[in-house]
Amino acid sequence: MRVRGMGKLRRVVRRLRNTFAPGAFILLYHRVAEVDLDPWSLSVTPQHFAEHLEVLRKYARPLGLQQLNRHLEEGKRLHRRIAITFDDGYADNLHNAKPLLERYDIPATVFVASGYVGYEHEFWWDELERLFLQPGRLPETLRLNIDGSNYQWQLGEAAVYSEDAYQRHRRWGADRQEPPTPRHSLYCALWQLLGPMLASDRRQVLDRLLEWAGAAPESRPTHRSLTEAQVLALEQGELIEVGCHTVTHPFLSTLPVNLQEQEIKQSKARLEEILGHQVLSFAYPSGNYSAVTIDVVRNAGFTCACSTIQASVRRNSDRFLLPRVEVQNWDGDEFAKRLSRWFDV
Repeated sequence: MRVRGMGKLRRVVRRLRNTFAPGAFILLYHRVAEVDLDPWSLSVTPQHFAEHLEVLRKYARPLGLQQLNRHLEEGKRLHRRIAITFDDGYADNLHNAKPLLERYDIPATVFVASGYVGYEHEFWWDELERLFLQPGRLPETLRLNIDGSNYQWQLGEAAVYSEDAYQRHRRWGADRQEPPTPRHSLYCALWQLLGPMLASDRRQVLDRLLEWAGAAPESRPTHRSLTEAQVLALEQGELIEVGCHTVTHPFLSTLPVNLQEQEIKQSKARLEEILGHQVLSFAYPSGNYSAVTIDVVRNAGFTCACSTIQASVRRNSDRFLLPRVEVQNWDGDEFAKRLSRWFDV
């Protein structure tokens, strides 16, 4: 006997099951390194990263991002599945993270901003930190003309930043604390101004800042990006997948469509030229995107894309808007507590 409305009921039940069934988690890291200053909490120490992997090996079911993507396609069970990702393409992903991933036999995806591969400068946010948040003396007044607008800042006594002051404030977090000095305020203001700029315009401003500060352009060994040879070495052993993170790490939603396409497609082409195979995974820089961006990524030949939405991956998750949970420099005990809470959600 056929009961009217059963088809609709089954669809509702399936939708509820997909929404509330235990999900997977994609972890978002940037760096595995010991750094003295980390205003955006990008670094996890090698010791803590090893502890994270120990916890995952014991209590989770790690898998690669593309394998997780196939699980979504096939409607497979996601509970306790964990995928690890890194954004940007720091050289420490190869030197520090890869040996630990190999020790624990846990796969990962490293999203590389291709324009920074072999780049002579640091990532722009690191260069800004080096200029303003390291001990030393700066001119008391900074004047800049940016996009036709004139800006002026006064550092006053903060023009001199002593070693003692540096030690007092080196644990400052730009994403969670008020600026403790005029230097920190200026750093935040410039970060906001530089972030949405085109890379060429940003480089001009950074060069003017270097000249104003009397500083030489340099790339600290601790802050270097990957070279072409290192990108290739990263994938050796097949445990690590290299994914795309655009060319210059822009705020994609602020760009016209043609520039978004350029950033996304050129990044894919450059990495594929280096690696000699297709690159299938993408991550939106700073989690910034629009509906147009998602269409561009989908049409460029990727099979999935990661956001910075803090949530679990469910069976009905959009594969071009996969959520990720950002990981901080927690010790193993704290990481285990958070993992337990995530799994219980």
